[in-house]
Amino acid sequence: MELQRIFFLLGVALGLGLLVGLQRERSSARRLAGFRTFPIITVFGTVCALLAQTFGGWVLAAGLLALGAVAFAGCQATLKSDESEPSLITEMSILLMYGVGAYLTVGPMAVAVAIAGGVAVLLYLKPQLHGLATKIGDTDFRAVMQFVLITLVILPVLPNQAYGPYAVLNPHRLWLFVVFIVAISLSGYVAYKFFGHKAGAMISGVLGGLISSTATTVSYARRTQAVTNSENLAAFVILVASTILYGRILVILAAIVPPSFHLVAPPLGAMLGALAVLCVVLWFKERHDPVQMPPQTNPTELKPAIVFGTLFAVVLLATAAGKAHFGQGGLYVVAALSGLTDVDAITLSTAEMVNDNRLDADTAWRLVLLASLSNLLFKGGIVAVLGTRRLLARIAVLFAVVLVVGALILLFWPRA
Repeated sequence: MELQRIFFLLGVALGLGLLVGLQRERSSARRLAGFRTFPIITVFGTVCALLAQTFGGWVLAAGLLALGAVAFAGCQATLKSDESEPSLITEMSILLMYGVGAYLTVGPMAVAVAIAGGVAVLLYLKPQLHGLATKIGDTDFRAVMQFVLITLVILPVLPNQAYGPYAVLNPHRLWLFVVFIVAISLSGYVAYKFFGHKAGAMISGVLGGLISSTATTVSYARRTQAVTNSENLAAFVILVASTILYGRILVILAAIVPPSFHLVAPPLGAMLGALAVLCVVLWFKERHDPVQMPPQTNPTELKPAIVFGTLFAVVLLATAAGKAHFGQGGLYVVAALSGLTDVDAITLSTAEMVNDNRLDADTAWRLVLLASLSNLLFKGGIVAVLGTRRLLARIAVLFAVVLVVGALILLFWPRA
């Protein structure tokens, strides 16, 4: 290895050790290792790894054993003079930073930097993380465990091959998309837990859109029947949640079809912008009104996940059959019907078809936009059934503007 490269690696190891050491020096009551020790440990790991390239891997193993013995001796001495509750966080940080120093010589530097930065952040956020753990109730803990079940238990065992007619039903890929959608909803649920029931109107709409814009529409439409003069606020929250729906769509497409994202993003982004303008106008009218979010359900329940997976499979089959038997016209019918209840499913199915070169990106965004407009009509029907007439009048005007904008985009947006 060139001399310049060696000094560069040692310098990076020194810097990463200083980062973690500074945090330990400021936060740890036990001075087992601090601002000076952690840089030495990280550089020691790099030196052992460099020596191992010439003398063999036993040098690296011997360095780790020696460091473990020193850390154990220091821990025993510290515990005898310290009556606080014992913790292994510093000892484990020592061993990990030794590994980071060694990894610098064999792996991408970005990985080592990310690990060291992650360690520093975790150590710094100790009070917040402990506070979060104490605040998690049984329902929230069950949500975490159910997400682990959906992601780490069910997903790996599903076969990764196509089945059924049109060869579009891949159990592994179907469930992977279920995991993706549940993760987006779970992020909204976690944010809802942080902000609590009492949140501003804008936050309520954003979180409602992340969790479920349809469920948000149902909740706030019902509230207008029970709370007098709440129609303006309910209309604003419903509009914000519907705006976030387009943000969800763009995130899904960016993750599933990145090569074609530059083709599908502009028209859908235009819809997002149009709704955002309406939200800003209403926000200046309703920003001073207090709002209390209705209780949100756990988005990681296994039954809803299975229902969504089934719905996604049905939409995937329907889009494939529609194109095979009726051409492009059949796809638009499927998009309009499936969008009534769920836009995520048709978004994912069209993205899959784009990835498989069975659908062009220009048609894909038009199908997704049509499904989203169909979903707006469905939510307007929810308001008509569950809300007051005053809410329906406000929503009808707002959604009419959005529908006109969407129709103009569908008709006049130039094809790629």
